[in-house]
Amino acid sequence: MFNGLGMHLGNLSRLSNAKTRSLSPENVDGAKGRGGMATDGTGARCARDLGQGWKISPSVKIEPGQTFELAHIDGPGAIQQIWMTPTGKWRFSILRVYWDGEDTPSIETPVGDFFCMGWGEYAHVNSLPVCVNPGSAFNCYWEMPFRKHCRMTFENIDDEPMILYYQVNYTLTSVPDDAACLHAQFRRTNPLPCKEVYTIADGIRGNGHFVGAYLAWQVNTTGWWGEGEIKFYLDGDTEFPTICGTGTEDYFCGSYNFDRNGQYTEFSTPYSGLPQVIRPDGAYRSQQRFGLYRWHIMDPIRFEQDLRVTIQALGWRNGGRYLPLQDDIASVAFWYQAEPHAPFPSLPGKDQLEVI
Repeated sequence: MFNGLGMHLGNLSRLSNAKTRSLSPENVDGAKGRGGMATDGTGARCARDLGQGWKISPSVKIEPGQTFELAHIDGPGAIQQIWMTPTGKWRFSILRVYWDGEDTPSIETPVGDFFCMGWGEYAHVNSLPVCVNPGSAFNCYWEMPFRKHCRMTFENIDDEPMILYYQVNYTLTSVPDDAACLHAQFRRTNPLPCKEVYTIADGIRGNGHFVGAYLAWQVNTTGWWGEGEIKFYLDGDTEFPTICGTGTEDYFCGSYNFDRNGQYTEFSTPYSGLPQVIRPDGAYRSQQRFGLYRWHIMDPIRFEQDLRVTIQALGWRNGGRYLPLQDDIASVAFWYQAEPHAPFPSLPGKDQLEVI
């Protein structure tokens, strides 16, 4: 029976008993009939001649070291859309989501990387689950069901205060027994040791499916850098994986170095993209930086017990030989699984997160 958890064009006309609610600085608990009631906030001075109801609290100021609670929702229900625009350094703003009263987060990642903006610079992203629009508008459409409770926090680890505008749209409705929770995990290796592979995900335990990855990749050599294969080790695979790709640009649904007429060519599509290419400037910016995403929406990678995902950093030597690279690579892995989840590795410290 349709319960309003998720909608698409095929069922958009069908009615349900689901309740629509929304969190924002103008309604911090999403309560019915309580939006726009603020009498103080970041817009109070601008609205001083107009009074209550006239954009008194459109944003929040988050001080250095402060953790702000974006959501505290009793279920059952699902997050259906998130919009936000954070100021400051996006690597220094940490998004965490806890499902159903768990002690450790199922989502823990710098906010920029979660929205495919790992380098702290704007690029247009036009995919199904993540959109980034002018001027710096982050949008998420990953469906996030929960049964008992959702807690979402935003931590500012910078030395400066930041301003956050946000809206979290959700539904209160029944959740099917087979609906899994969204997980997202950040990793970074800088630099990748020679002849080692980069780990996108490891230690995942349980039953679920991998639905995508974002990579922020800095190349520390000249020449093409994407000969490396991605590998998915499923359900007890050891030395050799069940799924092995044929090259980095192949996995991200491109080909031949993403090259058109001798240049890297940005693209952004519903399921894959290279939306960001940061080129040297001839002075202080020397390394090339890339942002890539691949969403397994139509082709999820299913696992029953465990999952590990790695990718090689591989270029070329003279004489047509492969060259293992020592690049700066950061990633966010996205997957759905039944709780409980295995503990995440510790998030890197501030110096290890910093984009330099």
